[in-house]
Amino acid sequence: MNLEPRKPVLVIGGGIAGLTAAVELDDAGCAVILVEKSASLGGQVARLHQYFPKLCPPTCGIEMHLRRIRDNDAITLHTNAEVTEVSGTRGDYCVTVRVGPDYVSEACTACGECVAACPVERPDPFNYGLTKTKAMYLPGGIPYPVRYAIDRKVCPPECSACERVCRYGAVNLRAAADWRKYHVSAVIAATGWEPYDAGRIEYLGFGRCANVVTNVMVERMAAADGPTGGVIRRPSDGRPPRSVAFVQCAGSRDENHLPYCSSVCCAATIKQISYLQAQQPETAITVFYIDLRTPGRLEEFRNRVLPGANVQLVKGKVARVEEKAESGNIAVTAEDVMSGRKATSEFDLVVLATGMAPRTQGLPAVFEADEYGFLASGDGDGLLSAGCVHRPGEVSSSVRNATAAALKAYQAARRSGHHA
Repeated sequence: MNLEPRKPVLVIGGGIAGLTAAVELDDAGCAVILVEKSASLGGQVARLHQYFPKLCPPTCGIEMHLRRIRDNDAITLHTNAEVTEVSGTRGDYCVTVRVGPDYVSEACTACGECVAACPVERPDPFNYGLTKTKAMYLPGGIPYPVRYAIDRKVCPPECSACERVCRYGAVNLRAAADWRKYHVSAVIAATGWEPYDAGRIEYLGFGRCANVVTNVMVERMAAADGPTGGVIRRPSDGRPPRSVAFVQCAGSRDENHLPYCSSVCCAATIKQISYLQAQQPETAITVFYIDLRTPGRLEEFRNRVLPGANVQLVKGKVARVEEKAESGNIAVTAEDVMSGRKATSEFDLVVLATGMAPRTQGLPAVFEADEYGFLASGDGDGLLSAGCVHRPGEVSSSVRNATAAALKAYQAARRSGHHA
């Protein structure tokens, strides 16, 4: 019996998990509505320098998905959009989507004249505040749709410079939001993750010490399109560090912060050690850790990278981080479980391996979360989750998880077609 899907599936989030779910559903013959909160697709993966363990660039995965979305009538894409309400039951959900305001239309040619005219700068969230952009900006990574966006929160109310100079009429500062309603068979939440706020871990010095950074900031430094042109540098003086400390479980496995293990932080640190080994082989590296966890195929990756020269492993928790005023160096006091002693060492740069926090803010209340804030799988109904909002993991595990969610959603779509 041929049960063709009648209602589309709605996917919330345009990162690697949401993109994967969308293209897998499209391959199966199911229409998709893809809703992304920001101005461009790609999510956190677009900020990476390389995937592990193969150490290939994120363009490998994202660009392939974008090609399948371009000019695809079966996938309706809304950026600058949010799902505000979901009601109904499996196979028959009514969804309300707030789209825009889109201050820059599809008429944009990305010529850049609006940016040249814009008088306002703001910290660039794509680079975690390490650089600045104008209020009118081109989204980082692989921008799609390819058009400029505007951060209206930082614009002076009386300013209209970008609108005046746009020869294509693509800028409309009076644009209003549009509200859409869709009837769908299933909803997949793939809203991703965000790095835990290291500023909340006071004793580790983030925000207080210039040369204490997070793992996601180092990832952007290492990227060729990043704030330092692909070279890992000290924020205080721009100098490549001669000594680096990685502090594992920065806020993770801690009842005061994140009580769980994010499963990929150790592998991410090992990957970033490989960046330093390639750029500055003479850099002395110390890793302070509770346990080094590299499950499955990542064990080979660990064994390939860590035996490199100038890598010291110290099993023990960091107790205090202080800045040396005269040099900007960072004094790290930590226990060494193996020796039973506490010692203080000085480093040019300290990298905090912060964990993954699920990004659920703004999602409709119909989605259920576990005790850690991650979304339930949705077995038995049409409200599903995929990627790191479902559970923390590496890119490949998020892709597999999104494919599984797409299969469950397709089953709901087929049933909705049968009963339509």
